[in-house]
Amino acid sequence: MKYLIALLAVAGIVVSTMALHVHYIDPGLAPPCAVTEKFDCGAVNHSRFAVFPPRTFDEDPKAGSHIPVAMLGIVGYAVIGVLALMGRWWLVFEFAQIGFLFAAFLSYIEAYVLQKWCIYCLWSQGIVTAILLVTVVALVMRWRQGRAKLTP
Repeated sequence: MKYLIALLAVAGIVVSTMALHVHYIDPGLAPPCAVTEKFDCGAVNHSRFAVFPPRTFDEDPKAGSHIPVAMLGIVGYAVIGVLALMGRWWLVFEFAQIGFLFAAFLSYIEAYVLQKWCIYCLWSQGIVTAILLVTVVALVMRWRQGRAKLTP
C-alpha cells in the first residue's frame, strides 16, 4: 500500500508541476490545455484564486507574498509520499483529508465562481481522492490485523 500511495503522490507532483508551469507562462500565450471555453487551464491558473491567499480585486497580479496553489500541491504530495514510505498512516490520512478538502474547495470555485475547469486540477482531485481511499483501506486493514492478534 505504501508504494501505491507513493506512486500516486509522484503522479500528483507531476500534475501539480504542469499546473505550476501554466501559472508562470504569459497569460497571452495559448495554454496547452485550452480545450473549450469551459476547459481552460490558463484562465484558472491566472485567476485571483490561483494563489494562496487569493488576491484581492485591486491587487497587482505580479505582487509577491502569495504562494501559487500548484506549489502547495507539490509540497503536499511530497509530504504524503514521504509519510507513506515511512508507514505513518495516520499522518498520511490527515494530509490526504486536508488535500482532498482543499481540492474540493478549488473544484467548487472552478464550477461556481470561475465557471471554467482546469484539466490538471481535475486530475489532481482524482489523485488525492485515490490517495485518501487507499489510505482508508490501509488503516482498516491494519485495524483488523490488530484485532485479529488480540482474539484468541
